[in-house]
Amino acid sequence: MAATLTYAAVQSAVDARHWRVVLGALQASFRTETFVRGVELVRRVADLAEAAGHHPDVDLRYPRVRITLTTHDAGGLTAKDVDLAARISAVADELGIAGEPARPHSLEIAIDALNIPSVLPFWRAVLAYRDEVVPDLGGSPALVDPDGVGPVVWFQQMDAPRPQRGRIHLDVDVPHDVAPDRVAAAIAAGGRLVSDRRAPSFWVLADPEGNEACVSTWKDRQQDRQQDRQG
Repeated sequence: MAATLTYAAVQSAVDARHWRVVLGALQASFRTETFVRGVELVRRVADLAEAAGHHPDVDLRYPRVRITLTTHDAGGLTAKDVDLAARISAVADELGIAGEPARPHSLEIAIDALNIPSVLPFWRAVLAYRDEVVPDLGGSPALVDPDGVGPVVWFQQMDAPRPQRGRIHLDVDVPHDVAPDRVAAAIAAGGRLVSDRRAPSFWVLADPEGNEACVSTWKDRQQDRQQDRQG
Protein backbone atom coordinates (compact mmCIF):
# COMPACT_ATOMS: atom_id res chain seq x y z
CA MET A 1 0.00 0.00 0.00
CA ALA A 2 1.32 3.42 -0.95
CA ALA A 3 2.20 5.82 1.85
CA THR A 4 -0.06 8.83 2.25
CA LEU A 5 1.32 12.33 1.88
CA THR A 6 0.41 15.49 3.75
CA TYR A 7 -1.89 17.90 1.97
CA ALA A 8 0.84 20.55 2.10
CA ALA A 9 3.33 18.22 0.43
CA VAL A 10 0.86 17.32 -2.31
CA GLN A 11 -0.15 20.91 -3.01
CA SER A 12 3.46 22.02 -3.28
CA ALA A 13 4.29 19.13 -5.62
CA VAL A 14 1.55 19.61 -8.23
CA ASP A 15 1.11 22.17 -11.00
CA ALA A 16 -0.59 25.16 -9.34
CA ARG A 17 -2.07 26.22 -12.70
CA HIS A 18 -4.37 23.21 -12.47
CA TRP A 19 -4.53 21.37 -9.15
CA ARG A 20 -5.87 22.10 -5.69
CA VAL A 21 -6.30 19.91 -2.60
CA VAL A 22 -9.97 20.05 -1.56
CA LEU A 23 -11.58 17.87 1.15
CA GLY A 24 -8.88 15.22 1.08
CA ALA A 25 -8.71 14.91 -2.71
CA LEU A 26 -6.74 16.48 -5.54
CA GLN A 27 -8.99 18.33 -7.95
CA ALA A 28 -8.57 20.15 -11.25
CA SER A 29 -11.00 21.89 -13.57
CA PHE A 30 -10.10 22.30 -17.25
CA ARG A 31 -12.06 24.62 -19.53
CA THR A 32 -12.24 22.79 -22.84
CA GLU A 33 -14.50 25.33 -24.62
CA THR A 34 -16.05 22.60 -26.78
CA PHE A 35 -17.55 19.20 -26.01
CA VAL A 36 -15.29 17.50 -28.57
CA ARG A 37 -12.16 18.87 -26.90
CA GLY A 38 -13.52 17.68 -23.57
CA VAL A 39 -13.99 14.17 -24.93
CA GLU A 40 -10.44 14.22 -26.29
CA LEU A 41 -9.04 15.25 -22.90
CA VAL A 42 -11.02 12.50 -21.17
CA ARG A 43 -9.79 9.93 -23.73
CA ARG A 44 -6.18 10.93 -23.14
CA VAL A 45 -6.65 10.85 -19.36
CA ALA A 46 -8.15 7.37 -19.66
CA ASP A 47 -5.05 6.19 -21.53
CA LEU A 48 -2.81 7.63 -18.80
CA ALA A 49 -4.90 6.06 -16.06
CA GLU A 50 -4.83 2.62 -17.67
CA ALA A 51 -1.08 2.81 -18.14
CA ALA A 52 -0.59 3.82 -14.50
CA GLY A 53 -3.17 1.42 -13.08
CA HIS A 54 -4.59 4.38 -11.15
CA HIS A 55 -7.98 5.78 -12.06
CA PRO A 56 -9.40 9.23 -11.30
CA ASP A 57 -13.00 10.35 -11.13
CA VAL A 58 -13.81 12.33 -14.29
CA ASP A 59 -16.81 14.58 -14.86
CA LEU A 60 -17.34 15.81 -18.44
CA ARG A 61 -19.80 18.67 -18.81
CA TYR A 62 -19.75 21.30 -21.51
CA PRO A 63 -17.61 23.42 -21.45
CA ARG A 64 -15.27 21.84 -18.89
CA VAL A 65 -13.81 18.64 -17.48
CA ARG A 66 -13.39 18.12 -13.75
CA ILE A 67 -10.90 15.53 -12.51
CA THR A 68 -10.54 14.23 -8.95
CA LEU A 69 -7.62 12.13 -7.74
CA THR A 70 -7.25 10.12 -4.56
CA THR A 71 -5.77 6.74 -3.61
CA HIS A 72 -8.75 4.92 -2.16
CA ASP A 73 -6.93 1.87 -0.81
CA ALA A 74 -4.51 4.14 1.07
CA GLY A 75 -7.24 6.38 2.44
CA GLY A 76 -5.62 9.58 1.24
CA LEU A 77 -3.31 11.20 -1.28
CA THR A 78 -0.14 9.46 -2.39
CA ALA A 79 2.67 9.75 -4.91
CA LYS A 80 0.38 7.97 -7.40
CA ASP A 81 -1.92 10.98 -7.38
CA VAL A 82 0.95 13.47 -7.72
CA ASP A 83 2.47 11.52 -10.63
CA LEU A 84 -0.82 11.16 -12.51
CA ALA A 85 -1.62 14.84 -11.93
CA ALA A 86 1.67 15.78 -13.59
CA ARG A 87 0.92 13.60 -16.60
CA ILE A 88 -2.59 15.06 -16.93
CA SER A 89 -1.18 18.58 -16.75
CA ALA A 90 1.23 17.74 -19.55
CA VAL A 91 -1.63 16.47 -21.74
CA ALA A 92 -3.70 19.58 -21.02
CA ASP A 93 -0.76 21.74 -22.10
CA GLU A 94 -0.29 19.66 -25.25
CA LEU A 95 -3.96 20.13 -26.14
CA GLY A 96 -3.89 23.82 -25.27
CA ILE A 97 -6.54 23.45 -22.57
CA ALA A 98 -6.36 25.90 -19.68
CA GLY A 99 -6.90 25.05 -16.05
CA GLU A 100 -9.31 26.85 -13.71
CA PRO A 101 -7.53 26.66 -10.35
CA ALA A 102 -10.16 28.69 -8.50
CA ARG A 103 -13.00 26.37 -9.55
CA PRO A 104 -12.41 23.05 -7.65
CA HIS A 105 -14.80 22.61 -4.74
CA SER A 106 -16.66 20.03 -2.68
CA LEU A 107 -19.98 20.37 -0.90
CA GLU A 108 -20.62 19.06 2.61
CA ILE A 109 -23.87 19.04 4.58
CA ALA A 110 -23.61 19.05 8.37
CA ILE A 111 -26.53 17.85 10.49
CA ASP A 112 -26.46 18.87 14.15
CA ALA A 113 -27.93 16.17 16.37
CA LEU A 114 -28.41 15.43 20.05
CA ASN A 115 -28.39 11.68 19.44
CA ILE A 116 -26.34 10.92 16.35
CA PRO A 117 -26.88 7.11 16.44
CA SER A 118 -30.65 7.65 16.33
CA VAL A 119 -30.70 10.02 13.33
CA LEU A 120 -27.87 8.65 11.20
CA PRO A 121 -29.70 5.44 10.06
CA PHE A 122 -32.60 7.55 8.73
CA TRP A 123 -30.30 9.65 6.57
CA ARG A 124 -28.37 6.59 5.41
CA ALA A 125 -31.64 5.04 4.25
CA VAL A 126 -33.34 8.08 2.72
CA LEU A 127 -30.21 9.08 0.78
CA ALA A 128 -29.11 5.49 -0.03
CA TYR A 129 -25.64 6.47 1.20
CA ARG A 130 -22.99 4.43 3.00
CA ASP A 131 -20.93 5.03 6.13
CA GLU A 132 -17.44 6.41 5.80
CA VAL A 133 -14.91 8.15 8.00
CA VAL A 134 -13.81 11.35 6.26
CA PRO A 135 -10.38 12.34 7.67
CA ASP A 136 -10.99 16.06 7.18
CA LEU A 137 -14.02 15.88 9.50
CA GLY A 138 -11.96 14.85 12.51
CA GLY A 139 -13.46 11.38 12.80
CA SER A 140 -17.07 12.64 12.98
CA PRO A 141 -19.62 10.13 11.62
CA ALA A 142 -20.26 10.72 7.93
CA LEU A 143 -22.25 9.34 5.01
CA VAL A 144 -21.10 9.40 1.40
CA ASP A 145 -22.72 8.78 -1.95
CA PRO A 146 -21.50 5.36 -3.18
CA ASP A 147 -21.51 6.78 -6.71
CA GLY A 148 -19.37 9.74 -5.67
CA VAL A 149 -21.87 12.28 -7.02
CA GLY A 150 -23.74 13.76 -4.06
CA PRO A 151 -22.32 15.81 -1.18
CA VAL A 152 -20.85 14.34 1.98
CA VAL A 153 -23.30 14.39 4.91
CA TRP A 154 -21.74 14.46 8.35
CA PHE A 155 -23.07 14.72 11.90
CA GLN A 156 -22.08 17.19 14.58
CA GLN A 157 -22.85 16.59 18.24
CA MET A 158 -25.20 19.10 19.89
CA ASP A 159 -24.97 19.79 23.62
CA ALA A 160 -28.51 21.12 24.11
CA PRO A 161 -31.76 21.22 22.11
CA ARG A 162 -32.75 24.30 20.14
CA PRO A 163 -36.31 25.63 20.31
CA GLN A 164 -36.45 26.73 16.69
CA ARG A 165 -37.93 24.69 13.83
CA GLY A 166 -36.00 21.81 12.19
CA ARG A 167 -32.35 22.52 11.55
CA ILE A 168 -32.22 21.12 8.02
CA HIS A 169 -34.49 20.02 5.16
CA LEU A 170 -33.26 18.09 2.11
CA ASP A 171 -35.07 17.15 -1.09
CA VAL A 172 -34.10 13.74 -2.48
CA ASP A 173 -35.25 13.27 -6.09
CA VAL A 174 -35.42 9.62 -7.18
CA PRO A 175 -37.01 7.59 -10.01
CA HIS A 176 -40.75 7.18 -9.54
CA ASP A 177 -40.50 3.41 -9.15
CA VAL A 178 -37.79 3.72 -6.46
CA ALA A 179 -39.63 6.20 -4.23
CA PRO A 180 -42.00 3.85 -2.31
CA ASP A 181 -39.16 1.56 -1.26
CA ARG A 182 -36.97 4.54 -0.32
CA VAL A 183 -39.76 5.95 1.86
CA ALA A 184 -40.32 2.57 3.50
CA ALA A 185 -36.59 2.14 4.17
CA ALA A 186 -36.34 5.57 5.78
CA ILE A 187 -39.28 4.85 8.07
CA ALA A 188 -37.88 1.44 8.98
CA ALA A 189 -34.60 3.16 9.88
CA GLY A 190 -36.27 5.27 12.57
CA GLY A 191 -37.87 8.03 10.53
CA ARG A 192 -41.52 9.03 10.50
CA LEU A 193 -43.95 10.05 7.80
CA VAL A 194 -44.87 13.73 8.19
CA SER A 195 -47.14 13.91 5.15
CA ASP A 196 -47.99 11.94 2.03
CA ARG A 197 -50.69 14.40 0.93
CA ARG A 198 -48.74 15.28 -2.21
CA ALA A 199 -47.53 11.75 -3.01
CA PRO A 200 -46.44 10.53 -5.49
CA SER A 201 -45.04 13.98 -6.22
CA PHE A 202 -43.32 13.92 -2.83
CA TRP A 203 -43.47 12.43 0.66
CA VAL A 204 -42.35 14.49 3.67
CA LEU A 205 -40.32 12.48 6.18
CA ALA A 206 -38.48 13.39 9.39
CA ASP A 207 -35.66 11.87 11.38
CA PRO A 208 -36.11 11.23 15.15
CA GLU A 209 -35.07 14.82 15.94
CA GLY A 210 -37.37 16.48 13.43
CA ASN A 211 -34.98 17.23 10.55
CA GLU A 212 -36.95 16.72 7.35
CA ALA A 213 -36.40 15.17 3.94
CA CYS A 214 -38.75 15.02 0.97
CA VAL A 215 -38.54 11.99 -1.30
CA SER A 216 -39.65 13.41 -4.65
CA THR A 217 -40.49 12.08 -8.13
CA TRP A 218 -41.63 13.53 -11.45
CA LYS A 219 -45.17 12.28 -10.96
CA ASP A 220 -47.76 15.05 -10.63
CA ARG A 221 -44.89 17.54 -10.27
CA GLN A 222 -46.16 19.97 -12.91
CA GLN A 223 -49.65 19.90 -11.43
CA ASP A 224 -48.26 20.52 -7.93
CA ARG A 225 -46.22 23.47 -9.14
CA GLN A 226 -49.31 25.00 -10.74
CA GLN A 227 -51.22 24.56 -7.48
CA ASP A 228 -48.35 26.18 -5.56
CA ARG A 229 -48.38 29.18 -7.88
CA GLN A 230 -52.15 29.53 -7.64
CA GLY A 231 -52.20 29.01 -3.88
